[in-house]
Amino acid sequence: RLDDVPALQKLEEQTSIPKEYAVVSGAVSLIFLIFFGIGAGVLCNAIGFLYPAFKSFQALENRVSSEVTQWLIYWVVFSFFSIIEVFVDVLLYWIPFYYSFKVAFLLWAMMPQTRGAKFLYDSFLKDFLKKNESKIDAALKDAKTSAGKVAVEASGAAKEVAASFASSLKDD
Repeated sequence: RLDDVPALQKLEEQTSIPKEYAVVSGAVSLIFLIFFGIGAGVLCNAIGFLYPAFKSFQALENRVSSEVTQWLIYWVVFSFFSIIEVFVDVLLYWIPFYYSFKVAFLLWAMMPQTRGAKFLYDSFLKDFLKKNESKIDAALKDAKTSAGKVAVEASGAAKEVAASFASSLKDD
């Protein structure tokens, strides 16, 4: 399968390093970085976002409804997980190897072989979201209204600052 990746073929030709070694060394490097927490947050988010985003794009373009459903479910689970993570971030900092566990969880959730996201959605999230749908809709409506008010106020403040700045330039 590595022979089907043109970038690996080119890398092998340019460096004389077999593509298998390049892939293994890249994977070991990523595992090392995640394991020791060096840029682990960014790496975890990239792993949890890039591959699923590309596969979602492919599913939409190829119009395979089962894959579209799988990736929509993944995004619901990923979003829910990300929201929870924001609120418990201070606690997660103290869990050793948290990012290693997070990568394992994301891989489990996204891989078509495991269908982890579908399991979580069917087992927990679907009932929770259906039960709280009206509350969530009301909270989103309130947030939209509040965001609109903030935007109007910010726009007004920016206009005042710009007018004040323009006035001070005239005086000089």
